[in-house]
Amino acid sequence: MASLVATWRDALRAAPTMLKIGLAETVAYRFEFVVWMLTTTLPLIMLGLWTSVAAEAPFAQYGQREFIAYYVAALVVRNLTGSWVVWQMSDEVRRGMLSFRLLRPVHPFFTYAATHLSSVPMRGLVAFPFAAVLLATSAREIIVTDPVMLAILAASLLGAWIITFFMLVAIGSVSLFVDKSHAVFGVYMGIFAVMSGYLVPLSFLPGWAQSIAEWAPFRYMLAFPVELSIGMAGDRGDALIDLGRQWVWATVVVIGALGVWRAGIRRYEAFGA
Repeated sequence: MASLVATWRDALRAAPTMLKIGLAETVAYRFEFVVWMLTTTLPLIMLGLWTSVAAEAPFAQYGQREFIAYYVAALVVRNLTGSWVVWQMSDEVRRGMLSFRLLRPVHPFFTYAATHLSSVPMRGLVAFPFAAVLLATSAREIIVTDPVMLAILAASLLGAWIITFFMLVAIGSVSLFVDKSHAVFGVYMGIFAVMSGYLVPLSFLPGWAQSIAEWAPFRYMLAFPVELSIGMAGDRGDALIDLGRQWVWATVVVIGALGVWRAGIRRYEAFGA
């Protein structure tokens, strides 16, 4: 217990410095950052497709206005909660740079998190014009304005970031066992795209798939905050229940990522790292 308290104390002391370094890295490698941002534009493609469909007649409960709100909100949420830590970890393991990170007094999870959190303001700047689109079109009429729901939305964005980050940390830790974890990441992205609502709203899925998505973590990584932002998450009570489920998943994913990391790092050190 004492060591855990000391670890958190050291991390909090180092947090300002780590965030500054992370921001400097984002600015220094801005081209790579922009390329990563461009990989999150799939909602714009789906927006063009579905608004064309809805031009003829509404599809399910979605008209053009609802499709605009959904996919622009999905783009904003994805930009604010996304992470590329799996690539960072895989590259550091492959090149042996993880050994230097392990020598630092702060746990690698804290330094990884600081790097990715420090990029959120820049991602916010990129996402802001898309958010402005919502306010400049008829879609603004369905954007949530209830202060309580906005507070739940803020908590859901943090929960989505935690689940996404630690899910990718767990996949990145797989590179401690195999040469590359990219294959696992590819499978994950395929499941995520469908079960998170990234490709289409979850209500478009077959009934059995909706039931799985309702309880799987992927919905809480994207669809839940998106539905909250456009007033499709039910009333306050429903939203609070879903928020509780999200944070249960956040706890489970953090514990799971720590378990995979610890098992992998023992193997890594056994080979003389």
